[in-house]
Amino acid sequence: MQLYNTLSAEERAQLIDEAGKERLTLSFYAYAKIEDPKKFRDELFIAWNALDALGRIYVAHEGINAQMSVPADNFEAFRDTLEVYDFMKGIRLNVAVEQDNHSFLKLTIKVRHKIVADGLNDETFDVTNKGIHLKAQEFNDMLADPNTIVVDFRNHYESEVGHFEGAITPDVENFRESLPIINEQLQDFKEDKNLLMYCTGGIRCEKASAYFKHQGFKNVFQLEGGIIEYTRQIKEEGIESKFIGKNFVFDHRLGERITDDIISQCHQCGKPCDNHTNCANDACHLLFIQCDECKAAMENTCSTECLETIHLPWEEQVAKRKGLQVGNKVFRKGKSEALKFKNSGDLSTQTLAKATQAETKDIRQKIKIKKTLIGKAEHYYSKSKIAQFLIENNELSVGDKVLISGPTTGDQEVTITQIFVNGDFSNTAKVGDQITFELPFRVRLSDKLYKILEA
Repeated sequence: MQLYNTLSAEERAQLIDEAGKERLTLSFYAYAKIEDPKKFRDELFIAWNALDALGRIYVAHEGINAQMSVPADNFEAFRDTLEVYDFMKGIRLNVAVEQDNHSFLKLTIKVRHKIVADGLNDETFDVTNKGIHLKAQEFNDMLADPNTIVVDFRNHYESEVGHFEGAITPDVENFRESLPIINEQLQDFKEDKNLLMYCTGGIRCEKASAYFKHQGFKNVFQLEGGIIEYTRQIKEEGIESKFIGKNFVFDHRLGERITDDIISQCHQCGKPCDNHTNCANDACHLLFIQCDECKAAMENTCSTECLETIHLPWEEQVAKRKGLQVGNKVFRKGKSEALKFKNSGDLSTQTLAKATQAETKDIRQKIKIKKTLIGKAEHYYSKSKIAQFLIENNELSVGDKVLISGPTTGDQEVTITQIFVNGDFSNTAKVGDQITFELPFRVRLSDKLYKILEA
């Protein structure tokens, strides 16, 4: 009885191309009590292998978490294999926005302690006492409520290329790190704020919402089906997207385009870019953002050291990485000092952190100010307290007074004393320029930048 893959990824890709048939990339999850995960795993492998279903699936005593590629012709037969189990009857299948026949090239089903590594002791709280699920329009409506705090429960490399307007995006490598950080930061808002959360497909929020209700948060809500289902609904119903940029996905594609906005930059040159890649050095495989120009110049590597390594004879490459920890290579997200323009994590901001300064004055009390809109917020580097804006109208010069305004930020008046324009010091920024300057308060994607003409 076959319970393993008999073809390599390359052989599978060739067969898929030769078949010329459409495949669907999809994901789903379910929390349930599974008495014998190994038996469950074997049953799934036999059924899915017969349907040429591929993917990466985790099963545990607490349930199943799956990301898969299924032949479109076998979609209903695949759904039937789920209906065999009571806890998966009628389960929602999140079908990808963008399809790629090569999204998965092997069927891998692993038995794990948990289907998502959350670091929680489920015996200490009621995991079924979850937050209220919201559909796309309901989620948008709550986002507009000034009494709402929205939290992205994905990792820094996911939120870096796309997130909801005004969301808190924790600087974390994994889900388990975000829970205590967010809990600590929001201690003062348990009683009177709406805690609104989201993730890729909803599975992380299922556990997080129950955890935060246990921690004493009164009004907890989550995006039903995550970003994937949100995107489907806004397209089908003509709803405005409040998600900006690209949705990171854990397969060959590494991302789905949601809006045309590019909110991140190439980690090597700083140009607007949101395409992730893995370093071509087999001893590295660092996940980072790389534009086409840098990809060509650096031959898909993250540093000069890795570039030199890939040109060594194969035997020398193997010898160099002997004894190194190179497991879990494809999605290793370590933070490298070689990435000069990394937009998240422990930023390498030598050019940004000390490049700009600004004097600020809080003017949350509404006053009449004659102003003109000149740009929008693109990012805030929390560790270095650097704000990034795109100039869309007019010009901005050192000495100008500006107003930064947004539903959460309020109204903040700033005197520009120094600016960094497109990677260099400058006294003036013009339309199309990307600028950064230091701010003691956080800005959000919904914030607008105005030049004050007359106070």
